[in-house]
Amino acid sequence: MTEPVQIPVPTSGRTRITVGADHAGWRLKDTLVAAARAAGWVVTDLGTSSDDSVDYPDFGLDVGRAVAAGDADLGVLVCGTGIGIAMAANRVPGVRAAVVHDDFTAHYSRAHNDANVLCLGARVVGEGVAQAALATFLGTPFAGGRHERRVAKLATEIGSDA
Repeated sequence: MTEPVQIPVPTSGRTRITVGADHAGWRLKDTLVAAARAAGWVVTDLGTSSDDSVDYPDFGLDVGRAVAAGDADLGVLVCGTGIGIAMAANRVPGVRAAVVHDDFTAHYSRAHNDANVLCLGARVVGEGVAQAALATFLGTPFAGGRHERRVAKLATEIGSDA
């Protein structure tokens, strides 16, 4: 029998997560919210909470804005694939939303890319994989070093000399 995934306890001043999902992702979102809260994270859930059809860009933008404004330390978004909701969140300056498929991609999204929003596809990953990815995402610090220059380029407009 597989042991349950342990979500890391919040440390180093990062304690607040804002989450959102569309109708395809709300059940997985609710599972992740419960796991994060049980570990001591302060979670703001922006919805949705039913199968009623909604527009994923609204939730991606809302979570992205909360992270960019400093109302949350990190964000978590779930839609059918994770792709559309990530595209929406990435429209917000300062957001680095990463579509993640497992704990490996979750680790590198944080360690090398300093991702601040985790995006998952409820139709792509199962509950256990999603919880492992969340645990890794929350527990992995940005490595800095050679990655700082690259992450800084993400904040500049394409084609600029900055």
